[in-house]
Amino acid sequence: MSVYRELADALEGHGLLLRGGFQAAPDDRLPEGSGTVLMVGNAGPALWQVFTQAPEATDGQPDGLDRWTRRVMHEFATAFGARPVLPFEGPPYVPFQRWAQRAEAVAPSPIGILIHPDYGLWHAYRGALVFAQALDLPPADKRGRPCDNCPDAPCLNTCPVGAFTPDGYDVHACATHIGQLDGRECVDGGCLARRACPVGTSYQYTPAQASWHMQGFLGATGSG
Repeated sequence: MSVYRELADALEGHGLLLRGGFQAAPDDRLPEGSGTVLMVGNAGPALWQVFTQAPEATDGQPDGLDRWTRRVMHEFATAFGARPVLPFEGPPYVPFQRWAQRAEAVAPSPIGILIHPDYGLWHAYRGALVFAQALDLPPADKRGRPCDNCPDAPCLNTCPVGAFTPDGYDVHACATHIGQLDGRECVDGGCLARRACPVGTSYQYTPAQASWHMQGFLGATGSG
């Protein structure tokens, strides 16, 4: 079995997905001697089901998901002979969004989140494993951006305060709204603009998962 397939199978037991990979290039901000980068992430509620049973989710300490991710990624790195890289460790921070677009068929959506042809907006990248050797990778996914065939762009027309526009994302307007009583629907069920996207609806986060992330966003913006 190839390293790629073996790792993909192992990650599934932790609610994680192997999200493609690429051969390292000089502008990837990686140490000399890096060979292959494999992206690790999640889609839908699978990760949430595993994480909520982990000690990091219930010990009352901050940044539970980041701490769980760090522990699990280091375990996989040790088992597979790789170096873990995490998007929340820095500065300097590595270009995870650019790496993701090299690894699989994702592209920025009108609201900024990377959209996937299958998962829609209901996915994330948790880390990467960097191998010194050049690994065999599956053929690249060349599917295009689903948004290009979605002329109505409901993600841009659903936000109650119009926080998403073709010109960018108004963080202040969003945070102010969901920090008030009128914004409870966004907090309790997840961002309305995100939920309006017709792609990947079967991967939508559970209300508890979506609310947990929204509460984290409120805390990060000082609105919680």
